[in-house]
Amino acid sequence: MKLVISDLKKSFDKTEVLRGASFTFEQGRIYGLLGRNGAGKTTLFNCLNEDLRTDGGSFSLEDDAGQRRPLTCDDIGYVLSTPVVPEFLTAREFIKFFLDINRGRIAFPKEPDVYLDYMQIDESDRGKLLKDFSHGMKNKMQLLVNFIADPPVLLLDEPLTSLDVVMADEMKNLLRRRKEGHITILSTHIMELALDLCDEIVILHGGMLAPVVRDQLADEQYKDRIIAALKEERHA
Repeated sequence: MKLVISDLKKSFDKTEVLRGASFTFEQGRIYGLLGRNGAGKTTLFNCLNEDLRTDGGSFSLEDDAGQRRPLTCDDIGYVLSTPVVPEFLTAREFIKFFLDINRGRIAFPKEPDVYLDYMQIDESDRGKLLKDFSHGMKNKMQLLVNFIADPPVLLLDEPLTSLDVVMADEMKNLLRRRKEGHITILSTHIMELALDLCDEIVILHGGMLAPVVRDQLADEQYKDRIIAALKEERHA
């Protein structure tokens, strides 16, 4: 399975954010979408999730036989940089509610505590209202419901930036365990994070998508050129 993006365009007034972005993402890999703040990473995700209408281009899923079909809402999981959870529910109530409203989509549903165990949510936190959770804990809950729904494409918008070292490491391990059979795209402006977690790195620069040759990042001159390109865009 592949996610094929072809000539995607999006502008806001006279500002072109995506200028014909094209790339093919393959299953079984975690991709780091690298770009400065404001480069258009969230805009790209919002277009794929159809929260924004594109100005041109297309995106589709391609199966192993080369047949393409449009993405549907069931194909995409989207973890926002600022987590959105129902703060009036407890962690356990939230998972139960999610299972109830998605009963037809989840083949073999389990008890809420099984999922909370998987996400390493402490017993003492499961009865707390989500409004009392930290940013990182809310992010884990947001990620958990996407794991339960198990869409083939998972979009992660700066999910680890504000987490402490321990929680960030837990989430990296969860993403590595889940990557087989899925397409995972993680946006970040931190190159070190992309190098640590991701199998491949894609740069969003000047409204276009381009692969970064990972092996060449050991070459400081090549790495400096990538950083310089991002700085140049920032001041353009």
